Amino acid sequence: MSTAHEVTRREAVDQYRIVGGLPEPDLQGLVELASTVCGVSTAVINIIDDRAQHQVAAVGVQAASCSIEDSMCAAVLVDPRRVVVPDAREDVRFQDNPFVTGVIASVRFYASSPLITPAGVAIGTLCVFDDQVGELTDASARALDLLAHQVIDVLELRRLTRDLAESNAQLEQFATQVSHDLRNPLTALSGFLELAADSPEMVDAPRAARSLERAESAAARMSAMVTDLLDFARMGGARPHFTRVDVGEIVDAVLEDLDGAVVETGAEIVVDASMFVRADDTLLRVLLQNLIANAVKFTVAAGRVPRVLVSVEQLPDGWRLTVDDNGDAVEPALRDRMFEPMQRGHDAEVQGLGIGLATCRRIALAHGGHIGLDESPAGGTRAWVVLPRAA
Repeated sequence: MSTAHEVTRREAVDQYRIVGGLPEPDLQGLVELASTVCGVSTAVINIIDDRAQHQVAAVGVQAASCSIEDSMCAAVLVDPRRVVVPDAREDVRFQDNPFVTGVIASVRFYASSPLITPAGVAIGTLCVFDDQVGELTDASARALDLLAHQVIDVLELRRLTRDLAESNAQLEQFATQVSHDLRNPLTALSGFLELAADSPEMVDAPRAARSLERAESAAARMSAMVTDLLDFARMGGARPHFTRVDVGEIVDAVLEDLDGAVVETGAEIVVDASMFVRADDTLLRVLLQNLIANAVKFTVAAGRVPRVLVSVEQLPDGWRLTVDDNGDAVEPALRDRMFEPMQRGHDAEVQGLGIGLATCRRIALAHGGHIGLDESPAGGTRAWVVLPRAA
């Protein structure tokens, strides 16, 4: 029956999905390097679960598996640290081992360094051995330890890469479902708005007709944003669709969407942004909508009537967009942290989930640009975004 320690080790081994696969070239390179620096003919990476030892990379022997009872490395893994044995015949742990007695092999010199996961679980060893009595220099012993750490680094990198790929696949599936679920009500909303706008009663109600026209326009923009943002989520934000975008027109569309909040708060929005930039128009609209909405709501939370300045300036190698407000400035120690998901602003009473600035940073990075917060000349907060001319 496996002990709790062995079960823990097996679960740690299973996370790496290394047993039973083809030898990995990078792991093979590490055992070849171990053999060279230690001056021996044979080196292996042994992964040990609760039942067997598995050689996942080897030089000097054919990689194979054996029972845990026959494993020399399993005998030393109970106390995971570097082990150097000049002559295994003289070590009580190995005297009767079939790898020493000649039943399987005739190992004399043996040295190993444990493979310890970041969680502190020893899952095997990087092992070097020879059929001649030998010794390790201090430099070779340290190199063996370093190479063992490199083995774990390789396994961790592969695990994280695999986990990320699986997570992205799940995100793509989720995005597809959300796309379907959101488009249906939006399509229905657009249809009802169109029917209402075309009804005879609207001829004698010009103000209502204008309101319906604005609602139709907003629904169309929302539908386009949902489609493009979900495409952005599917591809992990890697490939925005770059076009020549008029920032002024983008800001006008944003203010149309934010009209209710602007009117309700009495906010004054000053725009000096008539310039073309190279960007994805939908993503840039989402970014500016988040920044302008933040400027309004956090200024209101500071007890002031919002005055927001949106501007753009040309740089030698790109453009800089800024959104200034007259609220409270974000403290310097908090500015970088505000771009992390689920981080709230300097007023925790303001509604929101704390993902707006994280979304903005993702959009800026997808454009090859940068985003940050500074103190505004107006006394509040300045949010700035630098977009490069060539991403």
